[in-house]
Amino acid sequence: MVARERSVALPGTDLAGCLEAIASNIERVIQGKGDVIRLVLICLIAEGHLLIEDVPGVGKTSLAKALALSLDCRWSRIQFTPDLLPSDVTGVNVYSRAQETFEFRPGGIFANIVLGDEINRASPKTQAALLEAMEEGQVTVDSTTYPLPTPFMVIATQNPIEHEGTYPLPESQLDRFLMRVQVGYPARDSEMSMLEAHAAAPLIGDLEPVAGPLDVAALVEQARSTYVAPALRGYIVDLAAVTRSHPDLALGMSPRAALALLRASRALAVAQGRDYVIPDDVKAMARPVLSHRLLLSADAQLADLDPGEILDDMLARLPVPTARQATP
Repeated sequence: MVARERSVALPGTDLAGCLEAIASNIERVIQGKGDVIRLVLICLIAEGHLLIEDVPGVGKTSLAKALALSLDCRWSRIQFTPDLLPSDVTGVNVYSRAQETFEFRPGGIFANIVLGDEINRASPKTQAALLEAMEEGQVTVDSTTYPLPTPFMVIATQNPIEHEGTYPLPESQLDRFLMRVQVGYPARDSEMSMLEAHAAAPLIGDLEPVAGPLDVAALVEQARSTYVAPALRGYIVDLAAVTRSHPDLALGMSPRAALALLRASRALAVAQGRDYVIPDDVKAMARPVLSHRLLLSADAQLADLDPGEILDDMLARLPVPTARQATP
């Protein structure tokens, strides 16, 4: 179940170059969505999980599959349906007559990249089976704990416009996702290129790995060691305090959300070839990391306010650390 311990990237390739190689490989399949692809990769090296929420047909599943195929890692797909059982996700103990004992048969969660397609179609009990795996990187079945392979990332998709037969994700489940992104429709030129490239057959089957587990581990380690000045940590804490007292928010940033913003900011710095975080990293990551974690007040919901716009307003008003305070 453990991915092969090897690197696919060319010798001498720097980490930012490795990340760019993965992004370019995915862009062969998903045209015109470079910003979204880079957010997915930032989520990966920040050791987080990703929720892709958008209308059908914009490439949510293809994006997740392209990432998995670009990495020399094991991946699996779990199609979430109303009759999916928690044991289908985590695994089950089965009695073996030959050995006269129970043996564990792992579920779909035992992979490096796990695609949970249409996650909001499964029952809350099945959704809850993901919580331990996403938070702790392990699964407990019948009092026995099984570690999951590393790297480990859940990419879940959901359709926001179809509500029949769906179970909205509760706040506790949403909070496990480091980011929520929307793919969106492609620009005209990108859609023209897509029609030409995919007319004969989908390109996704032609993708070859351009990075391996060791490359991902090196990127993760670089992100963990990226310098964050005390002033920038204070900036994140101050932002959290503002969200908790904002009149339009019934629920602000949790401590887990603050940690998620810090990790994503470090990962963005690595992607841009820096070994330190700047205020713009925090601002750039605020929307994808925080918008799905903020709960609007009743009045704000009636006014149809957008959590992202509220975040932008708070960031515009919050004092930003100076360059001297924010750099080593």
